[in-house]
Amino acid sequence: MTQELKQAARRLCEQMAGRGRDRGFLIAFEGPDGSGKTTQRKLFRDWLVAEGFNVTTTKWNSSALIKPIIKARKHARSLNQLEFCILHAADFRHRMETEVLPALAEGTTVIADRFLFTALARDAARGLALDWLLHLYSPLYWPDAVFYFSVSAETSGKRIAATRAPKYYEAGQDVTNIVDPHESYQQFVCNVIREYEALSVIFNFIKVDAEKPIYDQHIHIRQLFEKLRERAWSAWNEEAILDWFRTRPAVNGVKTHA
Repeated sequence: MTQELKQAARRLCEQMAGRGRDRGFLIAFEGPDGSGKTTQRKLFRDWLVAEGFNVTTTKWNSSALIKPIIKARKHARSLNQLEFCILHAADFRHRMETEVLPALAEGTTVIADRFLFTALARDAARGLALDWLLHLYSPLYWPDAVFYFSVSAETSGKRIAATRAPKYYEAGQDVTNIVDPHESYQQFVCNVIREYEALSVIFNFIKVDAEKPIYDQHIHIRQLFEKLRERAWSAWNEEAILDWFRTRPAVNGVKTHA
C-alpha cells in the first residue's frame, strides 16, 4: 500500500469522525431465526427515511458474486462446516467492500440485517473456534450498535414452524444428523442462542426483548438510536478503512485518489 493511499484513507477516517452525530452509522440487527429482527429492521429503516436520513440496507448472504455459489452448494447439500463458513465470509467481505464501506464513506447510514455475529454464532454452534472465526473476518469495521433480539429457543421454533419447515442448513441437520427438520432445528437453535448470549456479553450488544409487542420494541430502538448518535466514531475502524483502500482499486475497478 502506497503512502499516498495511506494518507487518503486516514483523511477519510478524519472526515467520518469529524461528522460526529451526522455521520453514516452502521447498525446491526442480530438474533436467531424467528426473533423478529427483520420486521424491526424494516420499521427502523422506514422511520429513519421519514426523519430525513440517507439509509441503505445490507442483508446476510446477498452478494451478487458469492450468493449463487452458496445457493447451489446448499441445494446440493454439499457444504461441510468449514466450507459453509468460508463461503459466507467471502460473501460478507464482498458486501463490506462494495456496499457497506462506500455507503458509510458517503455519510449514508447502513442497516445490516445480520452481520458478523450471525457467522460467529452459527459457525461456533457448528464447532468452529471463535478466535479462528474472528481472525477470518479481520480486519472488521465494527458497528456503531448491535441490536440483539433475544428470544427463547421454544419461541423461535414455534414462530418458524408456524409458517414453514426449516431448511437443511438452517435446521443444522448437517451437524445434528437428525432427519426431522423441526426436531433438528430445536436442538441446533439452542446452541446458536447459547453462542449469541455469550457474544452479547463479549461485544456489549444492546439486548432487545423480542417477545415483547412489536411496536414497543420499535419505540425502544428509536430511543436508543438517538442516544448512540452522540457516541464518537470509533478509531478502531481505521484498520478496516486502510485495508479497504488497499483492495478498493481491484474491487471497484477504479483508482483511489488522495
